Amino acid sequence: MSLSSLLLPAVLFFALGVIAKLIKSDLRFPPDLAKVLSIYLLMAIGLHGGYELAKADIMIAFQSIIWALILGFTLPIVGYLGLVATRKVNPLDAAAISAHYGSVSAGTFLTAIAYLDNLSIQYETYPLIMLAVMESPAIVVGLILAAKARHTVAARNGATNTASKNSNEQGDFKEMLRDAFTNGSVVILIGSMIIGAIAQPSGMEKLKPFIDDIFMGVLCLFLFDMGMVAARRIGDFKKVGVMLAAFGVVMPLVGGVIGVYVGASMLDFSVGGATLVGVLGASASYIAVPPAMRLAIPEANPSFYLTLSLGITFPFNVIVGIPLYHSMAQAIVA
Repeated sequence: MSLSSLLLPAVLFFALGVIAKLIKSDLRFPPDLAKVLSIYLLMAIGLHGGYELAKADIMIAFQSIIWALILGFTLPIVGYLGLVATRKVNPLDAAAISAHYGSVSAGTFLTAIAYLDNLSIQYETYPLIMLAVMESPAIVVGLILAAKARHTVAARNGATNTASKNSNEQGDFKEMLRDAFTNGSVVILIGSMIIGAIAQPSGMEKLKPFIDDIFMGVLCLFLFDMGMVAARRIGDFKKVGVMLAAFGVVMPLVGGVIGVYVGASMLDFSVGGATLVGVLGASASYIAVPPAMRLAIPEANPSFYLTLSLGITFPFNVIVGIPLYHSMAQAIVA
């Protein structure tokens, strides 16, 4: 693990947030500030990525989308099968948890970009498309796995569904699909990328101070707040148990290895690009997926998936995972 990743200002502010909460500081962020920071970060990275993608190869962009869909649909199934095999969680909890690990964490991705920039490592912009695409498929898979689990339980109990119930379930499922693909994070990221791609270069140049110059400062504020939020979940570790806590570390490693391999071997990206794809495969959503799972799978325990994604996997990726995936990318690309 590179020491530079720990001395990155954004990571240090994350640590400061954790410390502030552990020492019971009265520091509080305004309730809506975290949302504002998230919107800015997604908008900035979308505009920057769209501007770069306007000059990119269409075929590589298309291949990136295909592999993003493959990762988005496959990783939740891998996580689900692993959780069910342990026999420590029920299928509905497993479905809700696994959906988080097929989706992505914009905060982790942004930290990875800051890490690469700090080391002056170049990277392709195609992972930005993958970031936008991978937000929704995992939610869809989670809904399907949950529906399958409910059907299995109903069949085991000898329950029969009426046509009316089937119709209601289909309506709910369609609503969940719509919500998955119209999630605010997806809309702002894809919309900003389109704007960045079609806007006049002269207009984009005027936005440079907004997109680039203040980006790292806003990221520090965002991770400072995320550090305080993550620290609040430390007390929940007892609830998730040793096995689930281990899953919160092992699953990102599995996803990271798969992601780095896809980026380096399937998409032929550079070390920087393969690192970012590894981060996408390793991250767990803590913004888009939790509310979707809370609504779609109310039977699942929120403390499980929130503690895992935000209290375990996010800090692990920020402090240990990102430099580790970078080392993997170096080994494969070299």
